[in-house]
Amino acid sequence: MDFSRYDNFFLLLRIALGCPGASAGAFPRLSAEEWKRIYDEADRQTLLGLAFDGVMKLPQELRPPMELMFQWASEAESFNGLNKILNQEAAKLTEFFKGHGRGCAVLKGQANARLYPNPLCRQPGDIDIWVSGGKKSVVGLLRETGMQESQKASPHHTHMKNDRGIDVEVHFRTSSGNYNPFTTRRLLKYLDREILNSVEVPEGFCAHSMKFALAMQLSHIYRHFIGGGVGLRQIVDYYVLLRHSSESDRHELKANLNSFGLRKIAGALMWLLRESFGLDESLMLCKPDEFRGRWLLREILQGGNFGRHVGGGRLKWLYWWLGKRKKSLSYWRFDLAETFWAEVDYWKVFVENTSTRIRLRKISLRDVKF
Repeated sequence: MDFSRYDNFFLLLRIALGCPGASAGAFPRLSAEEWKRIYDEADRQTLLGLAFDGVMKLPQELRPPMELMFQWASEAESFNGLNKILNQEAAKLTEFFKGHGRGCAVLKGQANARLYPNPLCRQPGDIDIWVSGGKKSVVGLLRETGMQESQKASPHHTHMKNDRGIDVEVHFRTSSGNYNPFTTRRLLKYLDREILNSVEVPEGFCAHSMKFALAMQLSHIYRHFIGGGVGLRQIVDYYVLLRHSSESDRHELKANLNSFGLRKIAGALMWLLRESFGLDESLMLCKPDEFRGRWLLREILQGGNFGRHVGGGRLKWLYWWLGKRKKSLSYWRFDLAETFWAEVDYWKVFVENTSTRIRLRKISLRDVKF
């Protein structure tokens, strides 16, 4: 895959993030067609808000055509307002759960957004919030208060009602972990301890510690990569985390990469962040791995956000399914153990959900919310 055609797109993101060596004055003059391609890729990767921040740092004569500027500015402004709403809702959720004697912490999304150069530019999604007490207790609380949206909960989260239409996932596990149950056990033991160091931030909600974020989100990236696709927004999040981390934060994760089963994805990510965002060696968790890094970048650029833009068109479901299984098994060259356990997990869930498929008369449960 020719990565060079994405050079201007990545340069725009580096300018937006204030990456060392990224000069707005050095950005090339682009045609309307080239700008449209950058806009479309930013849209695919859910990075329109961040990319627009980069556009606004360019000299006037290097910016996109006026029509595209208006469209882009409108999108960016909507993200600005939505981030404010999600911050308000995250603060209300924190107050709600604390009022019921629970510890809680907002995970990923809004906890990451506050660390960006422009905290309101990150394209938001849902709100993920961890709540103490375990599955039975947390689900019981939501049912007692009439706040549980669905009667069925996944092994690590359930959905909560929200009167503003925001998707809220309430987590009773600190992470879904890796596919490998042995490395996951060690990872969760660490995360369960580290989540207790969450602190209230100026936005009004509790956020996890940097040590927690580095470990949990690296595992999150890995699970999505092996399980179907990861987006560039999650990669940018991790770059921002590393920029805000201390030597002590990074040292602790470095020492546990093998134990947590994250060495291979860390090497891939360090290569990608160095090549695409100019990550300084002093901020790296391990030696960059070019083979796996190119693989990771290729999957991201082909798949879009969480792999949602992989082609398929009108292929029949069985053909899609066989292709999916073949692709999943191809990851053995990236990490044999993780690929094996991912396949075990797939078939375990497949069998467990047989009764649900029969009840809903659906072969695929991809769009079913639990």
